[in-house]
Amino acid sequence: MKRTPIQTNQAPAAIGPYSQAIAIGDFLFTSGQIPLTLSGDMIEADIEKQTHQVFANLKAVLSEAGCGFQDVIKANVFLQSMNDFPQLNKIYETYLGEYKPARSTVEVARLPKDALVEIELICSIPK
Repeated sequence: MKRTPIQTNQAPAAIGPYSQAIAIGDFLFTSGQIPLTLSGDMIEADIEKQTHQVFANLKAVLSEAGCGFQDVIKANVFLQSMNDFPQLNKIYETYLGEYKPARSTVEVARLPKDALVEIELICSIPK
């Protein structure tokens, strides 16, 4: 099956040897997005501002692949602290609305650039 790397300049460039996303068959797999601005600067703020930036980055990557949040089938969320879970959920719901894809959320010891949150998505690509 053909694998197509997805790259957009509307989201921060990868900070390592990986693609922003890969399309394969009917699916899109995004790399984890952390709260980096387009210029690659880290949002040095609370969980709310960082989460909004992560979703802005994800939206840009999804859009480049012809997808939107309505196409998400699975989300993997990584938090520096589970104490941020309620705030994350509140913001997450503003982007996904009533639609509730499968999701895992875990607390991790550390994220790249000491981010408070990282999110990766699996989507079905609309035909």
